[in-house]
Amino acid sequence: MTTQSMMLLVTFMVVLFALAYPFGLYLAKVGEDGPIKGLGWLYRFEHWMYRLAGKDSHAAMNWKTYVIALLVFNTVGALFVYGVQRLQLWLPLNPQGMINVSPDSSFNTAVAFATNTDWQGYAGEATMSYFTQMVALAGQNFFSAATGVAVVFALIRGFTARSSKSIGNFWVDLTRTVLYVLLPMSVVLAVFLIGQGVIQNFSPSKTVALIDPVSYQMPQVDAAGQPLKDAKGAPVTKDAVATTQTLSMGPVASQEAIKMIGTNGGGFFNANSAHPYENPTPLANFFQMLAIFIIPAGLCFAFGRMVGDMRQGWAVVAAMTIVFVIATLAIFYTEQQALPALHAMGVDQTVSTLQAGGNMEGKETRFGISASALFAAITTAASCGAVNAMHDSLMPLGGMAPLLLMQFGEVIFGGVGSGLYTMLIFAILAVFIAGLMIGRTPEYLGKKIQAYDMKMTSIALLVTPALVLIGTAIAVMCDAGKAGILNPGAHGFSEILYAFSSAANNNGSAFAGLSANTPFYNVMLAIAMWFGRFAMIIPILAVAGSLAAKKRLEVTAGTLPTHGPLFVALLIGTVVLLGVLNYVPALALGPVIEHLQLFGSSLSIK
Repeated sequence: MTTQSMMLLVTFMVVLFALAYPFGLYLAKVGEDGPIKGLGWLYRFEHWMYRLAGKDSHAAMNWKTYVIALLVFNTVGALFVYGVQRLQLWLPLNPQGMINVSPDSSFNTAVAFATNTDWQGYAGEATMSYFTQMVALAGQNFFSAATGVAVVFALIRGFTARSSKSIGNFWVDLTRTVLYVLLPMSVVLAVFLIGQGVIQNFSPSKTVALIDPVSYQMPQVDAAGQPLKDAKGAPVTKDAVATTQTLSMGPVASQEAIKMIGTNGGGFFNANSAHPYENPTPLANFFQMLAIFIIPAGLCFAFGRMVGDMRQGWAVVAAMTIVFVIATLAIFYTEQQALPALHAMGVDQTVSTLQAGGNMEGKETRFGISASALFAAITTAASCGAVNAMHDSLMPLGGMAPLLLMQFGEVIFGGVGSGLYTMLIFAILAVFIAGLMIGRTPEYLGKKIQAYDMKMTSIALLVTPALVLIGTAIAVMCDAGKAGILNPGAHGFSEILYAFSSAANNNGSAFAGLSANTPFYNVMLAIAMWFGRFAMIIPILAVAGSLAAKKRLEVTAGTLPTHGPLFVALLIGTVVLLGVLNYVPALALGPVIEHLQLFGSSLSIK
């Protein structure tokens, strides 16, 4: 572990909490559905929008009505994104003349952006027009993120309500999240990124002269366009020299801002945040990492304020932070190891020098190992999916850490809203387990946890592992699934497991090395994304409705404290234990075997 890595991690966490605490207090005011000091003009504009839409901002919704509004809104959003992709050739802001996207890819992308997953099986700069990127995809970046925040507000109201059927109003929660949080934050971050060198224009692609011409071989073809072959059947090639390069342009900064703040992760470019037009400097990289975590961390403090006990928010933050730091340190350690293959190749360097260099494969030199490893931990802990390095090139155990962060349920800070509401469901499970241990009816924040709550909790926590493991099993058994594997053996299995873990947990990052832009994977991953999002939200809102209808109980001597170190340890144990029971056999077939193969062979060579 290098000093640079530790200093980067400590600096990041200190800055994060310094910003997240006051921001969380602001988020609590957003969730309370009232005017915010200094923003009276925005409050008046908000209510003018309700009148224009014919909606009553004071109309309370029970959990079923809330679910229906949420599902209808997100379904319409998915259909809109699908339609724009299928018609983009005839829509404006398409200077490159991008053709319409295929039906299966359009379906996959529409579901991905409606579920805050932003899985991309295509190269954005070569597939999507500016109109598609700006209106369809960026629009869903706002709405899907706001949906997650709305759900967590509804769940918190379930804890704070006293014998009420209402958990709030979905349209109000959605509108206030966009107006008061996502939109202003995105404007500020976009301006900052432009100052760092991120592009923002509507220009067509530009052709520029190369400083150093590049020589390469290109195949020759006949009059029919078929490749020529010599007498031995080998392709006939000819020398060629490239003197120019085509650079893609576009409104990148505005998309990059909400991509990070909303923990969406979908890149304007195929290289995502490794592309210099999306993430040009180490400072831009640091602020992008902060942007990913700021709302998930802030919501924990908002939770404490809204339930009237900041210790509850600190307990949740502590559990998240401990697991996050351990996972990050694991990635730091594995990526700062020497590649065993270098020893076998007889590289003329000492082992200590190799250890200091570490694994730079797949990483940008402007970020290095430390910033790349930290980014990998943040983006998979936060269900963001943005990447500034190739996760496929991580060491086997270094790649297993991001896998585990997703498989824990994206609760280690997690996505915007989704991280906290899933962690609160884990908290309900934790107090239920504690209640079984001491023989008492479990309580959390003054609400009894009863049979119905536990049934809904079980559905919410088990639906995602089921989607991941069943989807992976189908993919490795079907010819269509195996056809996409470019790396045989344990690593190929890891790539499939990563893809379904990313899709079902609404992360969106990929190991790469898997040809996923096929009808099979586009449909299978879309199913995992849709049910991974909404088959979890529905039972969570059912829990919110159940809790809201219950009376709040007074704290007694027998009440389990849910704000101290004991509860933090119990919560961490519950999250880790559930992840271990669900995924260890699958992880053993992928990253663990690959690690043993990689380092076992190096030991045998020695």
